[in-house]
Amino acid sequence: MQFDRDLDVKGLNCPLPILRTKKALAEMETGQVLRVQATDPGALKDFPAFARQTGNELVEQREEGKTFEFFLKRK
Repeated sequence: MQFDRDLDVKGLNCPLPILRTKKALAEMETGQVLRVQATDPGALKDFPAFARQTGNELVEQREEGKTFEFFLKRK
C-alpha cells in the first residue's frame, strides 16, 4: 500500500504510539496516508479505537511477526 509518511513507534508502549500518531496526522494534509509500525500488542485495539474517535480512516492493518502496521488516512 502506498503511503505519504512513515512513523516508527516500535518499542514504545501505550499511550506513546497513539500520541505520536496523533501528532504526525496533525502535520499532514487531508487524504494523505500515514503508515505506523508498532510492537505494542495493545496497538491492535488502540488504533481502531483511535480511528473511530478521531474520524481518521484505518485503511489497512497487518501483522508481520511481532510488528504491527497500520495505515491511517487523514480526515
